Amino acid sequence: MKKRHQQKLVIVSMILLIGLNLPIALLFDSAQNLFGFPVIYIYFFSIWLFSILASFLIVKRYNE
Repeated sequence: MKKRHQQKLVIVSMILLIGLNLPIALLFDSAQNLFGFPVIYIYFFSIWLFSILASFLIVKRYNE
């Protein structure tokens, strides 16, 4: 894997770190529900799904 592809994975990791940081996560902490689930749960699982999909696409596309 080339260095620029490794850098893309580092960027995905940094986005995940920022997205799961407590002050930003608490922005989504409310009493509202979306599809019967608390909004913060949907936020956490969305960020998690994004990181998995982005990492998968980077590794699959640029694996040499």
